[in-house]
Amino acid sequence: MSLDAAAWAAVALSLRVALVATLLGLPLAIAVAWLLARKQFWGRGLLNGLVHLPLVLPPVVTGYLLLLAFGTQGPIGGFLRDTFGITLAFRWTGAVLAAAIMAFPLTVRAIRLGFEAVPPGLEDAAATLGASRARVFLTVTLPLIAPAVLAGAVLGFAKSLGEFGATITFVAAIPGQTQTIPSAIYALLQVPGQDGAVVSLVVISIVLAMGTLALAEWLSRRMTARIAG
Repeated sequence: MSLDAAAWAAVALSLRVALVATLLGLPLAIAVAWLLARKQFWGRGLLNGLVHLPLVLPPVVTGYLLLLAFGTQGPIGGFLRDTFGITLAFRWTGAVLAAAIMAFPLTVRAIRLGFEAVPPGLEDAAATLGASRARVFLTVTLPLIAPAVLAGAVLGFAKSLGEFGATITFVAAIPGQTQTIPSAIYALLQVPGQDGAVVSLVVISIVLAMGTLALAEWLSRRMTARIAG
């Protein structure tokens, strides 16, 4: 493929950002999905709306809000910089934050459907036998929703790989530092004669997406068969 070192760096960074964003967001997504599926509380509708807000807001707006909050002059960004020496804006870690936020609604939705498919009576039966809530969750609920968790993780990973608007607004597209596959394609489209490199990155994107989905389908079938057995 006709790609230079900067383009391959964008591919590597995209994989890194997507993986870290998925791993960091998954525990919180499981907790939020459990709350929405199992609990009734004041503010539940507000929480549900906030979770799904990135799906309906323009990605550029989400990126701008991240810049206001997590930029070096923002309330959270300034606190992180002054207290811990952590800077997110215009860093690859900021790309992780943007990708995780944009992917979060899809991950939560998939896992929530898994929780709603598990009859609460199974959890209640385990509790009546003396199991603690934590043990019921780890030994009964979590294995049953494993395919849903996997589906949510895959959706989040795929969304993170393709995230563009919020990422480029929050961390820009600095080659070798914050430039991911989508922003690299966008940059190449602005340069005449780069059609070959653009096509190569598009092909890589398609291969990564299809490979991720195929792997998820295979793992999901194995998990489902193990649970059924």
